[in-house]
Amino acid sequence: MKYYSLKNDMFKQNRLNFAAKLKPNSIAIINSNDEQLKNGDASFDFKQNSDLFYLSGIDQENTILIIYPDCPVSGYRESLFVKRSNEHIEKWYGHKLSVDEARAVSGIQTILFEDEFEMLIKPIIQYADHIYLNLNENDRNSNSTYYKDLRFANELKVKFPLHQYHRAAPILHRLRSVKSAYELELMKTAIGISEKMFHRLLRFVKPGVWEYEIEAEIIHEFIRNRATGHSFQPIVASGGRACILHYVDNNQQCKEGELVLIDSGADYANYASDMTRTIPVSGRFTPRQKAVYNAVLHVQREAMKLLRPGIMLMEYQKQVELICEEQLIKLGLFTAEDVRKQDVGNPLFRRYFYHGTSHFLGIDVHDVGMRYEPMKENMVFSCEPGIYIKEENIGIRLENEVLITAKGCVDLMAHIPIEADEIEQLMNN
Repeated sequence: MKYYSLKNDMFKQNRLNFAAKLKPNSIAIINSNDEQLKNGDASFDFKQNSDLFYLSGIDQENTILIIYPDCPVSGYRESLFVKRSNEHIEKWYGHKLSVDEARAVSGIQTILFEDEFEMLIKPIIQYADHIYLNLNENDRNSNSTYYKDLRFANELKVKFPLHQYHRAAPILHRLRSVKSAYELELMKTAIGISEKMFHRLLRFVKPGVWEYEIEAEIIHEFIRNRATGHSFQPIVASGGRACILHYVDNNQQCKEGELVLIDSGADYANYASDMTRTIPVSGRFTPRQKAVYNAVLHVQREAMKLLRPGIMLMEYQKQVELICEEQLIKLGLFTAEDVRKQDVGNPLFRRYFYHGTSHFLGIDVHDVGMRYEPMKENMVFSCEPGIYIKEENIGIRLENEVLITAKGCVDLMAHIPIEADEIEQLMNN
């Protein structure tokens, strides 16, 4: 890991909050992610299971967490199984957490080795009535891989078929969506790294640079500030490619007179930042580009006024769409009369604004949360309206992170340049 060591008080409290939601005499078992094979004997960079990290702080493969608050053996009410190291592993792959280090990171006193799990789980699990297991229930998930949690759940149900099984995900989704003060500190650190990256790009972007060169500048600034890397694959889309929502080829040259849309985020201590800015390659917006840009900025600021405890995400989205519709009319893309005559099942605004405005943020860039429940204080969301006019090669999205508070929302990226005039000024200094 590149980030500074974290306070284990956060993980201790997360476990207490989780344990309080379990049924009496329940055991919860949470696994680390698999190491994913890339090709041959090479693997993709390891990324920890978000729920395991949230509950333990352990950022290492081959880890299993057990939470069993009512266990008759007090030492197993919280226990952590970690990878057993040896001389070969240390020589080829580097240092793995010792027992004392795992204890210090997690705050869990009972630290065992993963190769002891099968033997030790049997006498412990027999006392429990309920078993909570974890699956990837992020509602954006479309993974068809037979991954670790799914394999483990199927195997355990064969071995212990008479226990009552429960989903850990609904509990964890509600807990993870409401951020602690320390979590917000970590997210603000990730935001600070994104701020430094954006100032770097404002000095770098000019006609003739390639999208991949901009991508290289992004990761340079991330890594030099202790980020693990990208929180998602960055989008660097110049010209008409900015109208492709998930354009990630980043392989074209940025030309004079074009805009370039940059959607990126830093992963710091497993917490994600997520920011989008759209800037003029030449350092100056054309009048039309600036008009569209200011329309998007207006929608973003009006959307932020709606974000508050108690509002439903879907209702909020409908209100934002109406605000955007007004701006699209002002831009001359259609008229109010056209709106009155439109097919309500296929409204006109969807030609130019075709994605949601906000998503949960946290350990994952598209974090878990209960989208059909009201927003709560200390949730963090993106706010990212966009207008995409393919026939004019204009695609503009502006994205900031916002914190829901009792009084409304706080823009966590308010200090990062976003006004068109300020961007022009900084690019031309």
